[in-house]
This record gives sequence, C-alpha cells and structure tokens, in this order.
Amino acid sequence: MTGGLVSHYEQDTHKIEQYLPLLENLLFYVDAKSTNNRMAQRTAALKIRWSSGLTSSSFFNLSGLKFFQIDNLRFELAMTLFLYGGILRERALEVLSTDLVQSSTFSRQAAGIYHHLAYDVLPSLRPVLPPEKPSEALTEVSTIMSLICLAEAQAAAVRRAEEKDTSPSLLAKLHHGIALFLEEAIGILSTVVKQYKDISSRLLEFISSCKSLHELKGKQYVAESLRASDQIGAAIAVLRSGLINAKKKIPREESWKSIYQKQIHDASEVLRKFEHENYVVWSQKIPSVNELPLPQGSKIVNIIDYSPKRWERQLVFKT
Repeated sequence: MTGGLVSHYEQDTHKIEQYLPLLENLLFYVDAKSTNNRMAQRTAALKIRWSSGLTSSSFFNLSGLKFFQIDNLRFELAMTLFLYGGILRERALEVLSTDLVQSSTFSRQAAGIYHHLAYDVLPSLRPVLPPEKPSEALTEVSTIMSLICLAEAQAAAVRRAEEKDTSPSLLAKLHHGIALFLEEAIGILSTVVKQYKDISSRLLEFISSCKSLHELKGKQYVAESLRASDQIGAAIAVLRSGLINAKKKIPREESWKSIYQKQIHDASEVLRKFEHENYVVWSQKIPSVNELPLPQGSKIVNIIDYSPKRWERQLVFKT
C-alpha cells in the first residue's frame, strides 16, 4: 500500500502519472537541443529497452520475454503511455463488479490515451523506428486498443442499463454497438497482421470472441422484443441464427470459453422456451434468415481526451 492507494493497479497508475510529466519535460528540453551532437550521444547511451505484451509468446502480458532496444526518448514516452492505457484498462476490469460508472470512465480514459498515441505521438516516431519493433509502436495497434477500450466502456454502460430494466430493443442496439467497435478493430488488425506477423493471433481471437458474444446477446434481446410484440416466429429465427453463428466461433482460451458457453446456454434456454410456446400456442411460421431485419447498433460512448502534462521546471544540461 502506497500513500493510501490500496489497489495494485491504482499504485501503478499513480507512479506513471508522476513519471509522465517529468518525461514530457525532459523531452521538451532534449528536443530544443536536438542539433547538439553531445546530446545525441547521451540519448543513444540510454539503452531504452521495453518488452512487448502483444507478441505471439506473450499476449497482454506486460512482462513479456521479448525485449526491444530503441534509444529514443519519444519511444520511451510511447511505451509508457501504452502501459498507462493498459493499466487503466485493468483498473476498469477490476472495478467492473462494484462500480460500473467508474469502470466505463477508466475504459474511456484508456481509449483517449491510445487515441493520443495513435494520432499525436507515434506518427513522429515512425521514421526513426527500426524494422524490428514492438507491436505497441504501431499506430494501428493503438487505434485497435482504443476501439477495444471503447467497446468495454459501452459494455459497462450496457450492464448498468440492464440493471435498470431498459427495454430489450434498446439493449439490443447497445450490444450491437459494442460489436461495431470490435468489427472496426478486427478490420484494422486483419490488415496489419499481414505486414507484422509477430502480433499474437490470440489478440484477433479475443476481439472476435467478444464481438460474437455481444452479437449473440444483442440477438437475444431482439428476440425478446419480437416476442413481446407477438412475433414469436421471427424471435425463434433470430435466436437460431445467432446461436448457429456463435457456435462456430467458440474461443480456445478456457477462461473466455466458459463465459462464451454460458451465454450460448442462456440463449439456448430462451430459444427452447420460445419454440415450446410457439408449438403449443402460436404455431407461427419461422421466417428464413433472409427475411429477418438487419441488426441496428448504437454507439453511446466516446473517448475522454488525454492532455499531456509537463513538469514546468527548466533543465540545464552540461556540455
């Protein structure tokens, strides 16, 4: 416990938030003396090394085994910001069961940090990066992480809406909105892995599994909405279609698989109940997949912009 901070992730966040203004200030003065040969030599002697958590050997493991040495302070800034976003994301997951509003806020803050990385930090670093670099130094990866965090922020918001007995039709749109964030991330990742083959395939599996999970949840709410308007035949068709697609994409990772299979079980139970009701009471025709309405998604969360802070103190370098 440090300074009254109980959570391990909270302590790490506090340390990074103290370090970043110092690093920003150092960068400011180093950039001002960028033409100084002695300064360039000092920077080259820093031996800045970071491990990657996104290589095929260490997906989302912040202590990955593969190290990259790039002696550039802007690389140090980029990797520190990437770590900062990752820790905020972990904090969001940590408080998810106790404070949905705070969880969503942490995720939106993390999304803002990754957006800042992708648009304000990494583009200027790209020309000096060597061919072999960590995946975290790619602008596309930061964009993907920003989209993942936005999806997780909306997922927390949806859980809160579910607790308030929000209408099934709205909940369906919100779950499909999460799927839209993840679909965009999958599109970017599918392109970038063709060039950078060291990115773990588990990242794509993770995003795809989450997308399929929320698509199924969304279709379950669509079915409940249709059932409420006496369209039980259409409700059955929606659930059947959703379950067929979901069963094709069951993840291999055990921790993900259990959550995924529970959702499949819940949707299957609803389908069984609807099919029995239709057989006994309604006898409605089951429409084909082509006759079903396309899912509508709503995105309701945005990033919280990250504003860099600089420790305002003049630095003097010996020459």
